[in-house]
This record gives sequence, structure tokens and C-alpha cells, in this order.
Amino acid sequence: MRILTVVGNRPQFVKAAAVSGPLRARHEEILVHTGQHYDDTLSRVFFEELGLARPDIELNIAGGSNTSQTARMLAALEPLIDEVEPDATLVYGDTNSTLAGALAASGAEVPVIHVEAGMRSGDMRMPEERNRILTDHVTTLLLCSSDQAAGNLRHENVAGRIEVIGDVMVDVALRRQPAARRERQVPARFGLEPGNYVLVTAHRAGNVDDPERLLALVELLERIPARALMAVHPRTRVRLEEANLLGRLEEIGPLVVTAPLAYMEFTALLCQARAVLTDSGGVQKEAYLAGVPCITMRPTTEWVETVDTGWNTLVDLDSQRALAALELAVPAERPELYGDGHAAERAVAVIDEL
Repeated sequence: MRILTVVGNRPQFVKAAAVSGPLRARHEEILVHTGQHYDDTLSRVFFEELGLARPDIELNIAGGSNTSQTARMLAALEPLIDEVEPDATLVYGDTNSTLAGALAASGAEVPVIHVEAGMRSGDMRMPEERNRILTDHVTTLLLCSSDQAAGNLRHENVAGRIEVIGDVMVDVALRRQPAARRERQVPARFGLEPGNYVLVTAHRAGNVDDPERLLALVELLERIPARALMAVHPRTRVRLEEANLLGRLEEIGPLVVTAPLAYMEFTALLCQARAVLTDSGGVQKEAYLAGVPCITMRPTTEWVETVDTGWNTLVDLDSQRALAALELAVPAERPELYGDGHAAERAVAVIDEL
């Protein structure tokens, strides 16, 4: 079969790195990069580090509101699908690229395959939640990371075929994390001692686009007593500059502020951190896989299993709750929630049946 794969951001590059190899061994894949992540460290370097084939087509669609960006992607993907004539279109996760790829394919009556289907946070204010739901309801083959995700889809009575394959990011983590744990030069470069710092990321629109919540985020970071490192997302940097808060952030004594990091740099810092403080869905899961406690600056999460097992604490932007979460004991057990590292093989086996 000819599979058109649509990707556009960091987590999708990681997921595609797991699936693309076994997929190309059995089918023809045409890889489209929408350009949603246009920063070089969030894009090109991931293809190089993870061994993902360079995109066959780059649309260079970045910036703008969620609505305008999705519309521009749709306008570009519609003629592309007519030209390529794929047998199926493969999308990952919950971004604007995901929704645009699914809608464009569905409109052309091309079967849609959604990897990481069924994830739900219950927060419809999040663009990602809307993207997930809309994508799943036009998808032909829904590949789920967990039984919880499959249950969500059955509850919604989606029309497509539901399969639990595990999480393809586990495949990548199991391959990459052992080396990341041994990599001492990366934390040393930032003056960090393994096991004695907090890794911070923040980029969700609900946190950084609202000036009041952005200020609350900075105030929370000012209260973290431990050494910390924050890799500042391009979107977040722009919002900090607009609110005149970037200088205040950079003046926080225990906090190291950096540009976005390459995949292996970030993974090394994550695997050796005392804890992770984030609003990212993907980083919550990566922290769980690394056995590092996560403190999530959101009121809800799609990765509910990580909360249920005690490895993830939801604090929103409440600094008191965040400080309390930092003092929690590490759980004694870490169940295998998302598979055994062979999700990509299962994904391709199910795709073979289309």
C-alpha cells in the first residue's frame, strides 16, 4: 500500500521514528512535514538523531491561530492527496497537523489511521482535546496506547476499528533511555547534579497565552527551591517577551534557562532529573517511562494512568501544591502501562489488514 504520513511536531517525529522503519519494510510511505514546529531544534535535529527519513514533502506552514493554521494545512493537503493518491493516511497524536491530515483524507474518502487514538483529558478548552475527538470520529483504524483509551472510544461509539497496540513512544524510550541515563556530560554542561534538579517545560496555550496565567507560571518557578532547568519553547519565549517576563524568568537564581534541546540532550536531562515539571502531554509519558516523578501544571491530563499509579501529580499553577508534590515519595511500583516496546510492529501488522 501507499501510506501518506502527516507529521508536524516533536512528539510526532518520535512516534514516526518508531513506526516508519517497519512500515517502509512492507509498504510505500510518503512522509509529509507540515512545518508546525519550525524551530530547527524542534524539527530537523529530530530526524537526524532518531534516524527518521527526511520528509518527502515539506509544507512550511507555521504560526497563526489554531484555526488559521489548520485551514492552511487543509488547503495544502487536499491537492496533495489528490496528486499522491494514497491508499491510507497515517496521523499521530493531537496537533493541528493531526486534525488537518485526518480531515483532508476523510474528505477525499481515503482511510485514516490514527496512532495514539482515544486519549481524553475531558478539557474541551484545550485545542488538543478538540483535535483528538474530531480526528477519532473520522478515523478508519484507531490504534490505542492503552485499554483506557480504547474504552473512551467505545463510550463515544466511534465508527472505526479499535485496536490496542501499546504506545509507540515506549519503543523509542526503551531503545534510547539506557544511553541517556549514562550521559553525564549533558547535565554537567548546565551545572546540574544528576538526581538533584527539576526539568521544566511549558508551552500549552492555556498557560502561556493568558498573561495572568503566564505570570502565575513565572511566580511558581520563583518558588521552586531546587536547582532547575527550563528549555523554553519558541512560543513560550515570544509570550514571555510580550509580557515583559523573560528577564524576570532569567533572573531566577536556581533556574537555568535554555533554548529548545535536541532529543538526546532532553532525554538525558529527563532520565537523570529529580522530577519533571511540565504542561506537556508527551513529557508526562516520557517521565513515567523514565521512572521520574512528574508534576503537571494542568488541572487535567489525558495520561490518567500515570496519575492513578502515583507517578504524576496534577497541580495546575498552584505553587503550594507543586512544592508539596516535590516532596512526595517515589512510588514503589511502576506498572507496564503502555506496552512492551513492540507497539510499532503491532501497528504495522494491523495496517497490513486494511
